[in-house]
Amino acid sequence: MLAKYSIFILAFSLIAFAGCSQSQNQSAKLNQKKMNLKPLTPEEERVIVNKGTEAPFTGKYDKFSDAGTYVCKRCGTPLYRSSDKFDAHCGWPAFDDEIPGAVKRIPDADGMRTEIECAACGAHLGHVFKGEGLTPKDTRHCVNSISLEFVPGSGPAATDTAVFAGGCFWGVEYYMKKIPGVISTQVGYTGGKTDHPDYKQVCSGTTGHYEAIEVVFDPAKTSYETVSKMFFETHDPTQWNHQGPDWGDQYRSAVFYRNAAQKAITEKLIAELKAKGFKVVTEVLPAKPFWKAEDYHQDYYDHKGTTPYCHGYVKRF
Repeated sequence: MLAKYSIFILAFSLIAFAGCSQSQNQSAKLNQKKMNLKPLTPEEERVIVNKGTEAPFTGKYDKFSDAGTYVCKRCGTPLYRSSDKFDAHCGWPAFDDEIPGAVKRIPDADGMRTEIECAACGAHLGHVFKGEGLTPKDTRHCVNSISLEFVPGSGPAATDTAVFAGGCFWGVEYYMKKIPGVISTQVGYTGGKTDHPDYKQVCSGTTGHYEAIEVVFDPAKTSYETVSKMFFETHDPTQWNHQGPDWGDQYRSAVFYRNAAQKAITEKLIAELKAKGFKVVTEVLPAKPFWKAEDYHQDYYDHKGTTPYCHGYVKRF
């Protein structure tokens, strides 16, 4: 009797397990159908699903420089802009920035590297490295060509990003959000030596970081020069280590350029101000890692319902 009962339990468990597996498979198929994921070849699946790596110097986008956008091979989500691609001489496509929110970073199974995935569908892209000094942003997304598709486009990028430091980042953000064509802003810390700093650390003056803002804008609706002019006209670029009543090295005035064009525009505007008699002390520095500030700092004046106490608009151009 006991033997028969045991056989019954085992049979029931096998049926239940099979049913569960079938249900999971059906759920996965439904999710794939919902996302309209592209069917993959065995080699694509080896890299994209099973986290493999294509051989170096064999990918179609390694030595490729056309203007356009790189999208996820599996789900079509835009991941990288051609303007952020550079030749790292490593054998795989390299990018020093991604389209905001498109790429997810996770610890690699090897315990040492950082893996990157498509944030939308989880497709394996490659790995991201920092500290190599290859570009001003000091970041290299090492991506398998097989994980990407290229969408050509000769027009301007869908978005561009500017990074400024001009005293308390609450006030700078308040005015940047008013520019037509600005898509999003976030305040944070950059320019220093400490990874993942918090507000208390930055205020201590030991990190070297600036209070800064990252501005994402639509180049079809506004320009880097327009955004930069707002920066120079809503803080005092002649004040060093302070803005109004706020004192400290985190309040230094600086522009963190992301490419040669941004640097040239910034230097032109500073030259114009100096020609008008302004003793500009604003630093012009290559972009460094940007660390987002705590949530309570984001959109501060919108939540508080007041206006900045140390920033105001003064026409200078």
